Amino acid sequence: QGGNDEREQTLNQLLVEMDGFGSGQEVIILAATNRPDVLDAALLRPGRFDRQVVVDAPDVRGREMILRIHARKKPLDPSVDLGVIARRTAGMVGADLENLLNEAALGAARSGRSKIVMRDVEEARDRVLMGPERRSLVVREADRRVTAYHEVGHALAAQLLPHAQRVAKLTVVPRGRAAGYMMPDADDRLHVTRPALEDMVAVALAGRAAEEVVFGEITTGAQNDFQQATGLARRMVTEWGMSPRIGKVALAEGEGSFLGGGPQLVPMSEATAHTVDEEVRGIIEAAYARAVALVQQHLPRVHETVEVLIRRETLSGEEFSTLLAGGTLDELPPPPPAPLPPAPLPA
Repeated sequence: QGGNDEREQTLNQLLVEMDGFGSGQEVIILAATNRPDVLDAALLRPGRFDRQVVVDAPDVRGREMILRIHARKKPLDPSVDLGVIARRTAGMVGADLENLLNEAALGAARSGRSKIVMRDVEEARDRVLMGPERRSLVVREADRRVTAYHEVGHALAAQLLPHAQRVAKLTVVPRGRAAGYMMPDADDRLHVTRPALEDMVAVALAGRAAEEVVFGEITTGAQNDFQQATGLARRMVTEWGMSPRIGKVALAEGEGSFLGGGPQLVPMSEATAHTVDEEVRGIIEAAYARAVALVQQHLPRVHETVEVLIRRETLSGEEFSTLLAGGTLDELPPPPPAPLPPAPLPA
């Protein structure tokens, strides 16, 4: 109760001060928040904070401009294409992009180079998004192979489904909490169609599909994939009116574009909740069936690509496209050395 009283007193005093400015005083009051939904209505009335400007994450052009500002005092090699980096950093804000170039500069220094090359920037992007590499982690060959098939499954769906985001990179090098990952060539979509969402769900599930088709059994590696796929499917049903059985109604409310303001499901009957679950499950099952069929259809190419990925550890989107089309990569490096066994514990 005491905390609420202080909050009310602070709010009232702020309103008094704002109302006390005369029209002749050249004073502009600015404020920023990530939670406009919890502001008191009195603050948003005309004459107070009555003009709201949403500062969203920058688009691809904005990211390139921000990168150019932070790159002014950085020794960039001519091979560094800031436009390509901007296209592959969707969702990053200014602080992320500044951190990315700082990490790239540190990477170049650690490698003994006087200039930042494209490889430094790509490594920095991966470090910012996924965490540092864990090359000291001893990975069994069987686990590395499962990871390779899992990531090639994701990449196959991303490259072949008509509305999916194409592949930017895939790797079996552990990073952060991931044993490997496939990075899509993200774009700034303003409007996403139902076919595009269905392809996104299928891409998320294609890693598990590849595991099941190739090995006949499944692992725990798809936990995050299921969360992503289920989240998309549920939003299709409850927020975006894409379920024929539920209809064109919103069963979630709240603003999800601000920190901490994710949508919440509205109260609904048990029958409606059951229908929502059935519709979500139907979207998931249909997408998984598409992913399984895709892997089965291109299984020989999947096997070939996995062998190259295990040997090279990382493939760019262009290299993956070449392999998927039946091409070969020049100067294939030798297989990586077997990891050292863990040191015995002291007696």
